[in-house]
Amino acid sequence: MKITQIKAFPISFPVPADKSVTLGIGRSVKRDAVLVRVETDGGLTGWGEAHHGRCPGAIAKLIDTTLRELVLGRDALDVNGIGSHVYQMQIGSHGMGAAAALALSGLDLALWDIRCQAASMPLHVMLGGRNKPVKAYAGGISLGWQAPDSLAEEAKGHVEQGYRAVKLRMGDTVANDIARASAVRRALGDSIDILVDANTRYTLDDVRRIMPAYDELGIGWLEEPFPAHDLGLYVRAARLGRTPLAAGENHYTRYEFEPLIASESVGFVQPDLSKTGGITESLKIAALAGARRLSVNPHTSATAINMATSISFLCGIDNPGYFEADLTLYNPFRDNMTDMPPYRVDTNGCVQALDGVGIGLKVDEAFIATHPLIEGPCYV
Repeated sequence: MKITQIKAFPISFPVPADKSVTLGIGRSVKRDAVLVRVETDGGLTGWGEAHHGRCPGAIAKLIDTTLRELVLGRDALDVNGIGSHVYQMQIGSHGMGAAAALALSGLDLALWDIRCQAASMPLHVMLGGRNKPVKAYAGGISLGWQAPDSLAEEAKGHVEQGYRAVKLRMGDTVANDIARASAVRRALGDSIDILVDANTRYTLDDVRRIMPAYDELGIGWLEEPFPAHDLGLYVRAARLGRTPLAAGENHYTRYEFEPLIASESVGFVQPDLSKTGGITESLKIAALAGARRLSVNPHTSATAINMATSISFLCGIDNPGYFEADLTLYNPFRDNMTDMPPYRVDTNGCVQALDGVGIGLKVDEAFIATHPLIEGPCYV
């Protein structure tokens, strides 16, 4: 089954001021995504999502030009061969590096969609798994920098919906972060798992000062205290307390995850299927993590495609951790882009994969046409 066409769709929507969230990387003003459509001579069409890299037009251009020329005419079922070819040409040798990993991710997700259609299988079955409850935490672009009491009320609302874990956006001052985490713990009690994400905003001294408080509050993990390339800081910070570190959403391919995992500095591994190379590469990352008895807790991207794919992926591996549920107040890419919601949380704080072929969703191309790219940064 040969690939006859590949097309990227950079899409955006503005975030209304009353639904904007402020976190360590700024205040949200719009949401972006890059969808990828792959067509074959067998009549099957697959859809994937590439992370926008905060420059969706550039990622789409890379897909429509370079990746297109690299993969046209190749066997659509040869996901390992295509991934290796793109890696060699665009990531491992004089290529676009991280941008190429994002682009490959969208292509790979679309190819797995085609594989599932060819076999008439749901994705979780194609991956060798079964549909089962997957733990979810209330995350996404939510629970941001706000007054402690307001944050506690928001967190309580998510728990009332069924979630048994929430993730707070940190990376402000040490004092403000402690006040927010303390207020949420008082409001939720000890039975709810509280996770925190510093969005790479901490220094080593920040971690040294804040770790005793996180230890006392029973925080489940401290996510991305530093940028992905600061492995030495992760190793040093891991010795500063009992709260485990988590990282991975900004690590690309197994070649960046291998030293992270081998350093024994993180307790939770967080690849994003729309960033790190797709399903094919994430399976290899999951195997690396599994060899160290670490769970995989994917970072989720902007649209229903990544969200539904991530749940199916967690159903298909033997070391699943949490699914990051997007509790953004306003996200039409989650709510209106496909024929049904990508997930629902149950009273035990779990989600399940959709049972249709592939990820079980149909993309509304009319919706895509009405959400063209908006240039500029998505956080200010």
